Amino acid sequence: MSASASPRFPPPLLPLLCCPICQSPLRQEATALRCVARHAFDVARQGYVNLLPGHRAPGNADTQSMVAAREAFLARGHYEPLAALLAEHAARLTGADAPEGCVLDVGAGTGHYLARVLDRCPALTGLAIDISRFAARRAARAHARAGALIADGERTLPIRNHSVALALSVFAPRNIPELHRVLRRRGALLIVTPTDQHLTQLIQPMGMLSVDARKEERLHTRLRATFEPGVRESLELTLRLTRDDAFHIAAMGPSAFHASAEELRRRADVLPEPFTVTASFTVASYHRREGNGSAPA
Repeated sequence: MSASASPRFPPPLLPLLCCPICQSPLRQEATALRCVARHAFDVARQGYVNLLPGHRAPGNADTQSMVAAREAFLARGHYEPLAALLAEHAARLTGADAPEGCVLDVGAGTGHYLARVLDRCPALTGLAIDISRFAARRAARAHARAGALIADGERTLPIRNHSVALALSVFAPRNIPELHRVLRRRGALLIVTPTDQHLTQLIQPMGMLSVDARKEERLHTRLRATFEPGVRESLELTLRLTRDDAFHIAAMGPSAFHASAEELRRRADVLPEPFTVTASFTVASYHRREGNGSAPA
């Protein structure tokens, strides 16, 4: 963007948005999005918009260093097979029934996976939501057909009812009733979760958190009232990591809230190089059921 250009939110995505305060539609006026009640939300010069009510600063948002670590790790290509598999599932789910529409990525981080989906599905647009302004800043430029919002994916989404063709949730918390609400009829949901075998070789040396073996079972129980299960596919990768890779993979996740960057770097620097680990994921699709979207507690 040139110095004289006004920041703009991608116009094709504006009809999806609603005011987080009064739920009215939003439109762009000058450098802000406004609703009929004149609630205003500035468009940042990078192109993203903060739609957190009150613009409150969330305590659980990824920090600048966490987002930079994620960007550095993903740039190495270790998770490209996962990105490709996710994009193939997205193309299958949207190709026949929804050749046009929006992909909503909740907890999108840098927009890495959303960009791969949009590359594979050229008729779709994308909207990245993350609670971190540092993540939204990067996601806003992840793809030419994507925009980004700062919003809390675990709370009410600033998205209009039945406006989304496909929703993504990749390693992110999710509000199931809200996903049901924003998806259009027979819209689809793609969820990526780590299994209890994910990165187990790094848990002890890097002080990382382990994955609960019943995590996926609990998720399926919460989803089944409002979503119909579709295809479920497992993916296991053998990764040969450098010490920098090991540092970045720890520094981009929850471990970064419990140990300083200096401590994580010290732990990584005593690992053998290369260090072989297993990455283990489940990619599962679900179709929206008709109903009120209430999920069991």
